[in-house]
Formats: sequence, structure tokens, C-alpha cells
Amino acid sequence: MVGERRPVVLRNGTVLTMDGQKRILTDHDVLVVGDRIAAIGPRLEAPPGTEEVDATGGIVLPGMIDTHRHLWQTAMRGYGADWTLTQYFVWYYLEWGMVFRPEDVYAGNILGAAEALDAGVTTTVDWSHGLQTTDHADAAVDALQQVPGRFVLAYGNIQDSPANWTAKPEFRDFVNRRITNDDMLGFQLAFDVTGDPAFPEKPAFEVARELGVPVTTHAGVWGATNDDGIRLMHDNGFMTPQSIYVHAATLSADSYHRIAATGGSISVSTESEQSAGQGYPPTWAIRAHGIPVSLSMDTSVWWSGDLFSAMRSTLGADRAREHMAAHAKNETVTHSSLRAEHVVEWATMGGAKALGRDDLGSIEIGKKADIVLLRNDNSPAMFPVLNPYGHVAFQAQRSDVDTVIVDGRIVKRDHRLIGVDLKAIRAAVEQTVEHLRAQLGEEAWEKGMNPDIPTAKVLDNPYTYTEYRGDTRTSV
Repeated sequence: MVGERRPVVLRNGTVLTMDGQKRILTDHDVLVVGDRIAAIGPRLEAPPGTEEVDATGGIVLPGMIDTHRHLWQTAMRGYGADWTLTQYFVWYYLEWGMVFRPEDVYAGNILGAAEALDAGVTTTVDWSHGLQTTDHADAAVDALQQVPGRFVLAYGNIQDSPANWTAKPEFRDFVNRRITNDDMLGFQLAFDVTGDPAFPEKPAFEVARELGVPVTTHAGVWGATNDDGIRLMHDNGFMTPQSIYVHAATLSADSYHRIAATGGSISVSTESEQSAGQGYPPTWAIRAHGIPVSLSMDTSVWWSGDLFSAMRSTLGADRAREHMAAHAKNETVTHSSLRAEHVVEWATMGGAKALGRDDLGSIEIGKKADIVLLRNDNSPAMFPVLNPYGHVAFQAQRSDVDTVIVDGRIVKRDHRLIGVDLKAIRAAVEQTVEHLRAQLGEEAWEKGMNPDIPTAKVLDNPYTYTEYRGDTRTSV
């Protein structure tokens, strides 16, 4: 189990500070005392009893931060590998999302939380839109608190209107009971804005304002949300620097201007966007408008659960579009606009800024000790390290995560998680899969991997609390 903190020093690593100067420090040590980074330098003196971690030949970087992941769905890992976004809406929003019990949310959350931590993601926003009841919400938090990472519960419920579930007394009771300013558990509200001119989501924004918590929303998603929702948020004063807009892939320049002007940030899930159909990954447009970026993985129902994949796919999508745009004008790109250092920054400091955590995201004296060591002497892909940013973005894998420190405690050492009972997690997940297969029946379970599309409304609005059917097909 993860025990009391003791001082830790990582020796002789290549340190990516991700500070304002983006320094790369070779053959440097990082000393952790308590929950903070105490010193950075070569051959540091360490207090008696300090645990020493050999980082020679490895890369030391800040803990990665995922700003949008549906952890409750992780027990269905890979089930929807061939889905489109529409099929995802059919399965979860319209047909089977409601059969998840609190224990199924628990199983998905604890598996997804362990997966994130194992891959060096020290802070994960649990975009938890399967919380049909506060019993489900309690189960979600119970699971997160069993894993020694840092999490943000983004509370949502796709089976009910945001105005309704945020108004229930039991929701307020949950907030009072479970959200206690714990540094390891943040809180957001998670819901989408359909663009319905009646603005049925307005009361939920007012609850968020009253509670003093941010709203994270899927914006610019083909077939679900678009510019109308952004205008409603803006015209009613609900776009703030704390707002996180997920995907933002089919927005017009007008919406990007509104996001930029109000100081919000965008969480890009490139593996998701380029596969499911939310829209082309928008980093090229976001950069043009100067909007802060963070990265996220979305859900393991489809994709990988690590930010190495996010960095790699983001570079690929952005560069592919840049080349295609140049070729269309009979021109040649000679220098890439998006560089490896940019996506490493988005995976670390970008997430910290999005969450308003100026104590995370970089390796600097006095900051929280959330640190990852990439080192694998058994991997031929881990040497030589010539371009550390490029190595993180294109060469490293989750299997190369040797050590993870969260809040000053070692939670992964020598490639093995500490304080995480994978055998118990496996048993919980197996029970959830057994439950889901029984609820659906074998025929529906098999069919669910490529579900049919109903003729009604899902193509332009998967939400059942409003009959609004807007044109989401805005040209980019």
C-alpha cells in the first residue's frame, strides 16, 4: 500500500521542466520532500532516509493531466472499437447506458483510474456523465479514492436534463458530503448545450455559478452541439476562464473568438475526433485564435488510455492537415508549425492551466511533486535519447513509465503500481461485464458492437430532454 511520505530523489535524469523557459536539464536530480519539489540540480544532497530512484538514461517530466475521460465506461474496454459517434450515442444515450448500476460505475472508474495512473497520468478529469443517481456518484468517488492519483469528478447525467438533476436535493447533499476541498479530488459540472433557443441548460449553469465550480461541456460536436450553444452561453454570461470546451471540432470562427475573449480552454481528444466523427481535430484553428489547449483520451471503449497516444495522434493530425492545405495550393511545408514540445506542454502544463492548478504541470521548486520517470532498460526504443520532447511524443509508451510520484508519494515503482489491487479490480470488472451481457442478452451484446441506427433524431440531437433539432453541420 501507499504509505507515509518519505523524501525521494530521482538521480541523473534528463529533466523536462515544462516551466516558462522550457528548460531541458541533463544529468540532473529532482528532490522531493513532503508533497513538494524541494530542489533541482546535479548531485543534490538528500536528507537521511531518502529513497533514491536511478533516472540515468531516463526522462523526468511532470505528471501528465487528462482533462476529459469517461472513466465509468472503462469496463467495456475496446467494445466500441468500430463505432461511429452516432453508434456511441445509440448505445449509451438511447439504449443501454441506463442499465449501469452503481457498482458498474465503480468498476469502470477504478479500472480507468488505475490505467491512467499506470500510464503516467497523475491527474484525470473523470467526465462522469453516467451518474443517474447519487448512489452512482458515491460509487464513482469511492472508486477514485481507492486509487492513489489525483482526480476531478466532473458530475453529469446523460439520462436526465441538466436543469433537473442539478436541482435535486440529493445532488446538493452529495456535494456537501463528498466534495470537501480535498486537494486530491476536484469538482466540476459536466453537461452539454444543445443550442435549443429556450436554453434549458441555463438553470444548471446557475447552479454551477452558485457552487463556484467550473462547467466542462462537449462543444462543437457534429450531430450534437455547435455554435448555437456557444452563443447561448456567451449571451447569458456563462463563458468563463474556468470553462473547458471538449472537442470544439465543428465550431465557426465566431465561437472560437468568444472562447478566446472569455479566457476558456479547449480539451482536444484527437484519437476520438479523427475516428468517431466529432469533426477534424481542431488544433490548427485553436492555435490561430490563441486559445489554451489541453489533451484528453475520451474513453477506453474505443481508444487507448494514455496521453502518449494523444500526443502522437495530435501531431499527426495537425501536420497532415497542414501538408494537405499546402498541397492544395501547390505549395510545400518546409517547417512544421506544431512541434513535439508543444504537445508535451499541452499534456502537462496545458492541463494544469485548464484546471486552474498553478501548482501542477511543471517541475519547479515549490510545486506539487507529481512526477513521472520514463525509463526502460529492457526496451530498445528507449535509447538513445537525442530529442527528449520528440522521444516523449513519438518513441515512449506506457510500458516505459518506470516511476510515478503523486503528491510526494511513490505510487508506481519499477514499472509496477503500488497500492492498487488489480486482482480485486479484475473481479469487479468481470461482474460488470457479466451483468451487461445478461441485461442485453447475447444477441444484443454482439449486435451492440455495430448497432443499428434508429430513424429518430440521434443524427442531430442525442439528448432526450429537448426536442430541439438544430443544424450542427457548420462548415469549418
